[in-house]
Amino acid sequence: MRSKIVAGNWKMNKTYGETKKFVNELKDAVKGLKLKNTRMIIAPPFTNLQKASKKTKDTRIEVAAQNMHQAESGAYTGEISASMIKSVHVKTVILGHSERREYFGETNELLAQKVDTALKNDLEIIFCFGEVLEDRKDENHFKVVEEQIRKALFHLTSDQWKKIILAYEPVWAIGTGETASPEQAQEMHAFIRELVAERYISDVSENVSILYGGSVKPANAKEIFSQEDVDGGLIGGAALNAEDFTALIKAI
Repeated sequence: MRSKIVAGNWKMNKTYGETKKFVNELKDAVKGLKLKNTRMIIAPPFTNLQKASKKTKDTRIEVAAQNMHQAESGAYTGEISASMIKSVHVKTVILGHSERREYFGETNELLAQKVDTALKNDLEIIFCFGEVLEDRKDENHFKVVEEQIRKALFHLTSDQWKKIILAYEPVWAIGTGETASPEQAQEMHAFIRELVAERYISDVSENVSILYGGSVKPANAKEIFSQEDVDGGLIGGAALNAEDFTALIKAI
């Protein structure tokens, strides 16, 4: 059975002290919640990973990194390796976020290398992909999403997919206040699941969690999360407030 997941991507937000405060608030807020088959993940900036990891130890709150370099080590100033992430007891990494693709020029080919390095180091991956507004208007959104998945992930074995979480991001709905309708989200998630089923055995497509990432808020979460093929959300703005993030966890 695939997991339900609410993952919060903090992006370039929260200082060391703010991280401590948020985690304390979240721990108190989710205490006693019955979270059957549900995972809570937060992704702080690199500077706060160790503190978040320590403060969530022995809780059901998990911690993820927001990115990593494809090389194991070397002269890559400012970059972070898979082994560095693991050294602070973090087991999950976000790869392919739309902002990494747009602002830092990350390609499908580069992301395939990052995926391989993460899996080699036994890291779980939240793999992001999605179309921009122009692609949606031109009705190329299915083609774009298929290409992003095929080029970065379809070289993997069925067994390696146990470490993959998919996150569909309609880029036109990130930070814009726009949100894909529940029906649009379900349509794309069903397409993605079928795409994986065509490449792999049915167990892979049925067990992979597919998250929706596009301006999910407490007000719209329940309707989006209730769609058959939507297994949760990769949350941006609403993940920065412990009360809102808790509301999303309850909605799922």
